[in-house]
Amino acid sequence: MVAELTVTRGVLLARGRSLLEAGGVDAARREALRVWSDLAAAGAPPSAAWIDAAAPVSPARAAEYLAAIDRRAAGEPLAHVTGWTGFRYLSLRADRRALIPRPETEGLVDLVLARVPRGRVADVGTGTGCIGLSLASEGPYEVIGVDLSPEALALAAENRRIAAVAGLTLVRGDLCDPLRDDSLDALVSNPPYLTSEEYAALDPSVKSWEPALALDGGPDGLATLGRLLAEARRVVRRGGWLALEVDAARGGLTARHAAGLGWTDVTLHADLFGRERYLLARRSDAG
Repeated sequence: MVAELTVTRGVLLARGRSLLEAGGVDAARREALRVWSDLAAAGAPPSAAWIDAAAPVSPARAAEYLAAIDRRAAGEPLAHVTGWTGFRYLSLRADRRALIPRPETEGLVDLVLARVPRGRVADVGTGTGCIGLSLASEGPYEVIGVDLSPEALALAAENRRIAAVAGLTLVRGDLCDPLRDDSLDALVSNPPYLTSEEYAALDPSVKSWEPALALDGGPDGLATLGRLLAEARRVVRRGGWLALEVDAARGGLTARHAAGLGWTDVTLHADLFGRERYLLARRSDAG
């Protein structure tokens, strides 16, 4: 019986890089390392893949790795290929059930932490649970994660278990429907804010893999945002905060709409790329 051939880790990683480059993937070396580290040991730094590069890799492990590389080279998002993504201090499961967390969204958590010392916070449109889990683990909050999609809520529940965060309650509902009047010290959300035309023109690497419910904000991009701005005034206590991720191109329009609904202290804040990505507002003490 002929023994199955094995390859070294270094040779396998080089092959992965070559296949990704052929598929037009940017940062092919980094992603080849990331695929290995996430499949072998979720949460391990990609650089650790080069430790003992001469170590043999079993045929089964090599086949698993190259199958994942082929999926990535064909255009599937990296987070779906490995099943993992990072958000702030968390390693989270990611798949088609919810929007893949973006680095830009992490700043939304910082803005809430800086303004709300404690209390009850709702993460509306929780998706993977990335915002709600971050707030529950980093701040003294009782967090309620709301989503209309049962599939997204199931994914958020998986991530709650993985992150071992007890302070996040998950409920199904449409925006603020399941939330009680005057019950929140803050409401935070990364709602869909692309126009339907922008959504239709999205790159297939996003449009073909991530849920339209989390991306398409209607003809003007404000369909969900407008409802959320209005409904949040019912559930946020007087003096409480509203923190939203918005489209940088329509930040000013969204801020004016918020002010017109009676929100006060309405401000726009830049993300890590310098774009006006976040809207903050307060419900006035007067009502």
